[in-house]
Amino acid sequence: MENHTISLSNLQLEILKLYSTDLNKTDLKELKNQLAEFYAKKSIENANRVWKEKKLTNEDMDKWLNDE
Repeated sequence: MENHTISLSNLQLEILKLYSTDLNKTDLKELKNQLAEFYAKKSIENANRVWKEKKLTNEDMDKWLNDE
């Protein structure tokens, strides 16, 4: 039988630490909202970076949205 070693990321390790905490419904909802805000912010930052790199304009977006 083969042994496989799996390394966990720093995020996975931190989440495992959280699992030992029994949050009430309010705190759990707040944590979920904070995680959602974190990833939303990161997504917006990346989209803005691409937008600047590609020198996109509002007109470009209008064309995409209107299939022109």
